[in-house]
Amino acid sequence: MHLAGRVVGVVTITLDNVALRQSRALVAERVTAEFGPGLTAIAGPNGAGKTTLLRAIVGLHPVSAGRITGNEHPDRLGFLPQSAETDRRFPISCRDFIALGAWGETGAQTAVSGAVAARVQAAVVRMQIEALADRPILRLSSGQFQRLMFARLIVQDTPVLLLDEPFTAVDVATETLLIDQLLAWRDEGRVVIAVLHDHDLIRAFFPNTLLLHRDGMRFGPSASVLAAAHRFARHAA
Repeated sequence: MHLAGRVVGVVTITLDNVALRQSRALVAERVTAEFGPGLTAIAGPNGAGKTTLLRAIVGLHPVSAGRITGNEHPDRLGFLPQSAETDRRFPISCRDFIALGAWGETGAQTAVSGAVAARVQAAVVRMQIEALADRPILRLSSGQFQRLMFARLIVQDTPVLLLDEPFTAVDVATETLLIDQLLAWRDEGRVVIAVLHDHDLIRAFFPNTLLLHRDGMRFGPSASVLAAAHRFARHAA
């Protein structure tokens, strides 16, 4: 079961010979790929530029060379950062945090409309966090907070979703629930791009993978791309 959302048109994110830097260091170069509807993973060793690339697609990191297209409308992009990047000390309830997914519609209003409130409640139920809805976000475990982040994305309801390590530090039940939501987004025709380390999970659910590595990049069917990743790791050992 999943929430049927709205997907307006078909969106494709295209990377054309993209290069990225952190300070003066080159962290990725000559990255070319096309992300269409469905599930695509971004894989590679630590320091390969996976998070930096995801942030560049969202528009939070500058592109040093090349071009990214399909991301010209930020309101069509939903972004889930690594959970450690979110300051959870702000005194806000889980329900109000989820409602921030509708910020583009409501702005700084202190009260949300009945329609938005209904979407928030549906997302709460979908992520099975009814008992947590009025709890401060500071009091959540890692898995509970990740469910909360997914609920906010459900309310945001964008055709493109970019997820940075969405399954880190979550329990098996939460991982199963989140994967089910990814499959629901896939079935709705959304573009889902996720930074992942678990190659077994990628093979099971993500047909295509962009592999970033210090020796270059590969993009294509996950089975062949991850075989290349194994060869890279063996040669580096």
